[in-house]
Amino acid sequence: MQNQKYIIRTHQLGDMGWITYRHALTVAKEFDWGEAFEAVVGDVTAQFIKTYDPKNERCFIAEKNGEMIGCVFLVNAGEGAAKLRLLFVEPQARGMGLATRLVEEAVDFARDAGYEKILLWTMKILDSARHIYKKVGFKVIDEEINQEFGEKLVSETWLLSIDDNEETSPPVKS
Repeated sequence: MQNQKYIIRTHQLGDMGWITYRHALTVAKEFDWGEAFEAVVGDVTAQFIKTYDPKNERCFIAEKNGEMIGCVFLVNAGEGAAKLRLLFVEPQARGMGLATRLVEEAVDFARDAGYEKILLWTMKILDSARHIYKKVGFKVIDEEINQEFGEKLVSETWLLSIDDNEETSPPVKS
């Protein structure tokens, strides 16, 4: 990639298809999760468009030289909670601090929108993403064996309290 700095923008027409496509060709392929994972991503992106509330939800897209290189979603999970979803950075754009920046943008948006906490659900095998979540201040609050993508995996629910008085909260499934 050229040296132009990346930008962060909100979603536009066509982005949800790219997000599903790139998750399938990178994450699903890398971990051999196949069509089950692609279907979950497709469901998340479709639901986002169907129920999008711009005051309380956001899809952050990173672009460099006019090409999409990353994304993350923040959606309303109800009861004062937001949910972080589908963090992704293209392989050639990794190592630039982009994933951390995307998560920080989502946390800032959640704070401004008045959320008390942010939850996320991930797989324990996703070490790079887990490192970022921990660095930003998320903590694991639940673990379980999950076979959703065709193999035994450990899924985790993480929490970031925006209200400093709240330590933990019950997990919310994706």
